[in-house]
Order: sequence, then structure tokens, then C-alpha cells
Amino acid sequence: MKTQTYQLTLFTLLFTLVFGIQSCEQKQNEETKEVEKEIVVEPEKPEYFSLRPEVEKAYGYSHAVKIGNAIKVSGAVSMDNEGNPTAIGDLGQQMKNCYADLEKILKHYGCTFDDVVVENIFTTNMPLFLENAAYRSEIYKNHFPTGSWLGVKELAIPEFMIEIELEVHKIE
Repeated sequence: MKTQTYQLTLFTLLFTLVFGIQSCEQKQNEETKEVEKEIVVEPEKPEYFSLRPEVEKAYGYSHAVKIGNAIKVSGAVSMDNEGNPTAIGDLGQQMKNCYADLEKILKHYGCTFDDVVVENIFTTNMPLFLENAAYRSEIYKNHFPTGSWLGVKELAIPEFMIEIELEVHKIE
């Protein structure tokens, strides 16, 4: 009798264990299906921004494009609203003009320079840029982004001495 009771108890335990596991797996699969149903990823539509629409149209570019939390900003140069170079021969002032334009673009998207993750600088005069590079500490107060500084032969217009492009990650 004891043996039968042990066998019955053992059988009951095994039965409960096997069907309990299957029941848990079923429940987990159902929960997974529910979660899968809740996750819907919609494709992000690009949002384009023009700082100087007529100039950008004439040269064939958009100054910035936002897709999701990522914002790509075309290189800023020192120019007026008609596309004419400004601060000719003064790399330090051209750099300040670039950052002023970049700040306008960042503000359009509700960002600051703290949101910049990549900054690439192109210059036709690397030694002169290095003399002025400390100005960046006034722009990036909390941390510097990643990026590159590249010496180039020329930019789009001969009077441009510096061009700065950005990649931004907006936290929403």
C-alpha cells in the first residue's frame, strides 16, 4: 500500500510538473504574443530644415534633416543671407559665425550644443584653426563631441576658411 501511495504521489508530482511546465510555456508564449502585438515600429519620416532656403536651393542641399532622434546638419560656413562670404580672411570670426548659424539650427529642433554627438571641422588653414580652437570651450561647456578636424585644399567658395558639420541626438 505504501509503495502504491509513493507511486501515486510520484506520478502526481511528475504529472503536475510536466503539465505545469507546458502550462507555463503556453502562458509565456501568450504573453510574448501580446508583447509582440504591442510593438509597432513606424518608419520615421524625414523632417527637412532650411536656414537660408534660397541659398540652399541654389546650391542643392538642405541644411538639416531629422529622422527620429537623429539630426544631420550640413556644414555651416560664414555667409550672409544671400550666400556671400563674411569675415573674409578672419578664420576666428568665421568660426564664430558658423557656430551662430549652427545654434539657430539646433534651436529649431529644441536642441543645444549638449546634444551634439559628432562635430567635423574642415579648414583651409589648420595652424590658424588650432590657434582659434579654444573658442570651442565656449560652445561645448559640458563635454566635447566626437569628430574630426580636417585640413582641406579648398571649400565651396575660396573665401571660406572653415566649415563645421554636426550630428545631433535629440533626447525626447
